[in-house]
Amino acid sequence: MSTVTILGPVGISESELPFFSARVPAGFPSPAQDHMEQTLSLDELLDIDAPHTYLVRADGDSMTGAGILDGDVLVVSRALSGRHGDVVIAAINGETFVKRLALRGEEVILLSENPKYPPRYVLEGDDLLIWGVVTDSIRRHRSHG
Repeated sequence: MSTVTILGPVGISESELPFFSARVPAGFPSPAQDHMEQTLSLDELLDIDAPHTYLVRADGDSMTGAGILDGDVLVVSRALSGRHGDVVIAAINGETFVKRLALRGEEVILLSENPKYPPRYVLEGDDLLIWGVVTDSIRRHRSHG
């Protein structure tokens, strides 16, 4: 089961990074300064709408089919309403999850993206809160060591 750890809100950044227009092959790239077209803000790239955006860390393997792995940082927008098919941060009776939202008539289902985990049907009497829609994920490729 994938749960989340809330890391906190995202603030506006003034930093801009060089953006190279050339796609990088998964071989041996040779980025050159003359391919740089512009600078790009991570706020712009990730569509950060502070203070309506926050970060959470995924915990578990129930969303691997959606490309969300254990330890990924998820960018979550509170400004978006969850629609059918969205990956959302949801709390049921105080327990927080990252799941795909399925709306079938009056039925609300939170789906895992790993066949090892069954769907979670929201039952009458359950307290469901949608805390936001996952818009992006960030994966670290180098360990902290």
